[in-house]
Amino acid sequence: AIYELSCEAYKHLGKTSNYYWIDPDGSGALGPLRVYCNMTEDKVWTTVYHDLQMQTPVGGSSLEKLSVLQLNYSATMDQISAITSSAEYCEQFISYSCKMSRLLNTPEGSPYTWWVGKANEKHYYWGGSGPGIQKCACGIERNCTDPKYYCNCDADYKQWRKDAGMLSYKEHLPVSQVVVGDVERPGSEAKVSVGPVRCQGDRNYWNAASFVTSSSYLHFSTFQGETSADISFYFKTSASDGVFLENLGNTDFIKLELKSATEVSFSFDVGNGPVEMVVRSPSPLSDDQWHRVTAERNVKQASLQVDQLPLEVQKAPTEGHTRLELYSQLYVGAAGGQRGFLGCIRALRMNGVTLDLEERAKVTPGVKPGCSGHCTSYGMYCANGGKCVEKYNGYSCDCSKTAYDGPFCIKDVGAFFEEGMWLRYNFHLPGTSMKDLVSRTLLSSVDPEITAPDLTLNKEELSFSFSTTKSPCVLLYISSYTQDFMAVLVKPSGNLQIRYSLGGTKEPYNIDIDHRNMANGQPHTVNITRNGRDIVLQLDHYPPTSYSLPAASDIQFNSPKALFLGKVIEIGKIDQDIYKYNTPGFTGCLSRVQFNQIAPLKAALRPTNASSHVHIQGELVESNCGASPLTIPPMSAATDPWHLDSASADFPYNGQAIGDGVNRNSAIIGGVIAVVIFTILCTLVFLIRYMFRHKGTYHTNEAKGAESAESADAAIMNNDPNFTETIDESKKEWLI
Repeated sequence: AIYELSCEAYKHLGKTSNYYWIDPDGSGALGPLRVYCNMTEDKVWTTVYHDLQMQTPVGGSSLEKLSVLQLNYSATMDQISAITSSAEYCEQFISYSCKMSRLLNTPEGSPYTWWVGKANEKHYYWGGSGPGIQKCACGIERNCTDPKYYCNCDADYKQWRKDAGMLSYKEHLPVSQVVVGDVERPGSEAKVSVGPVRCQGDRNYWNAASFVTSSSYLHFSTFQGETSADISFYFKTSASDGVFLENLGNTDFIKLELKSATEVSFSFDVGNGPVEMVVRSPSPLSDDQWHRVTAERNVKQASLQVDQLPLEVQKAPTEGHTRLELYSQLYVGAAGGQRGFLGCIRALRMNGVTLDLEERAKVTPGVKPGCSGHCTSYGMYCANGGKCVEKYNGYSCDCSKTAYDGPFCIKDVGAFFEEGMWLRYNFHLPGTSMKDLVSRTLLSSVDPEITAPDLTLNKEELSFSFSTTKSPCVLLYISSYTQDFMAVLVKPSGNLQIRYSLGGTKEPYNIDIDHRNMANGQPHTVNITRNGRDIVLQLDHYPPTSYSLPAASDIQFNSPKALFLGKVIEIGKIDQDIYKYNTPGFTGCLSRVQFNQIAPLKAALRPTNASSHVHIQGELVESNCGASPLTIPPMSAATDPWHLDSASADFPYNGQAIGDGVNRNSAIIGGVIAVVIFTILCTLVFLIRYMFRHKGTYHTNEAKGAESAESADAAIMNNDPNFTETIDESKKEWLI
């Protein structure tokens, strides 16, 4: 199986937080390891766990003066070193809880306790401090329990104390042992906690150079690839040809080249005559998108792969020369008067070592360090209206004008509303003139041509999801400084109603959805778009339905004032039905509420510039219990380029998969059995009800998510709880 080099690479495939197999040195000797990749909004964290329990007790034995706690990681020390060396920052939490047990024996004594890091070196500093400083965090911050000491535990109190903090000198990490000394006295006790090692950033993955002329090149020392050569890199170009790299010997050579807009060539000679392999792409590679090239050569065979195109393999001759003898410098870019590569190359690895293109480019004419234009390749991962933002080493998604957050703007922001609770979002703040409002940006639709300075809307886009078991209620209401309003209601029957009143008609225009009970405790999505007289409504996964305002109706929403969620608390005359539905108010969950470019729930739950527009009555509890599950069907194995990778990502040494035919047959048989069982059960229920129809019965309707599964692994819970489990947990809070 082919594994990505780092968590950073998985993020740039659009993957979310999860466990993944990574291979830090490519096809080198280290082999793959399983890590937890935590994709946050602006960072990617790689986490490696060990087997030492938190708060491990030490002490009680007078036989041994030293207690040694060994940490066994889910990876070898060399594998972890490969991660820490390429990371921008690493940290590991360490804590010592003590009762009559001294730690570093400050201010001037020999430490009783130390930890062992990389290369089996002993370290006498503690979390929150740094190398060469025999202090704990409280000694650095000057807030120790007893100011005479530099650690809380060194005061030797009979009460429990603690010294804790982050170890962040990555050259010393990870912690492999903790040796505890002062626990042999009567009454001495200690507890040790060590967190997983966490690293952020991947300097190798984004180490890049831009070649701005066809004669530009970087040179490095001779490539040592006599019996095996493993080369991988990413490139991005709008040029149709150019040499990526070349290294020469007397007659031997190795070369990678973009031969045409659709062809990548790998050629070499080990003394048996030139060999060339070509991968042809069905679409142009000169599309200014990132493409990955992997080339390998050993005594048995050579291979070349571009992106996920079929691997090109060529066997080595059974007799003849096998050693690649090179003497010249390695040239990246133009070499020997050939036309060099124009564009960007990054993450160039040769036999497991990343070449520092960036540093060399700083002192080379015609080559610039770093690359730009990452959004052309990765902007597609910013979903739900999120904007791709260029960064020096990568990209991020700006979710500020969406109702979502998370690294790809796909995490719903929602809340649970208790009975009587409500939220108001004011479209302008007191003291601002009508023409200075946020209307020109947020209140207007995304289309700039619709923007009007007088806060008159010809177009609205409204989307949200909700779940409730109570009806009637007001889900959402938009008031105005005139008599215009818009409302989304749940009627006493549990059916949904959209109500528009824009003037020109005696009664509001109602859209009634009578075929579905929306107050059934399940999440439902609502998308409403109005453009002039035309209204399009989409509920859940049903096809959109079109409606039209009456000919007499105005088509302008004049002077919108505020948006209400849960209840309407507004001065002036309110529609009679809405007034009735207002009591006792909405109970349930609302999620990802967005009106044009305004996200009122997100403004309430996330500190933003728009937070001052929000007023809340009651306690708003964040929850995604109103979030609908993702409705996008999964890609088929044939069209998903990462299908094989993801299938093997969690099981690198799995056996042969069962054939599709077997799975389909099993599914059909299972479906038939399920139908038969369901029919029998329905018949039994009917008979029982018939037999006992005169007896009183008592029924309870329990929410689907009432029986929660066992909680996920604590590490996952600390990082990114599973989506569906969170929904079930949140429902359980209020639906049981």
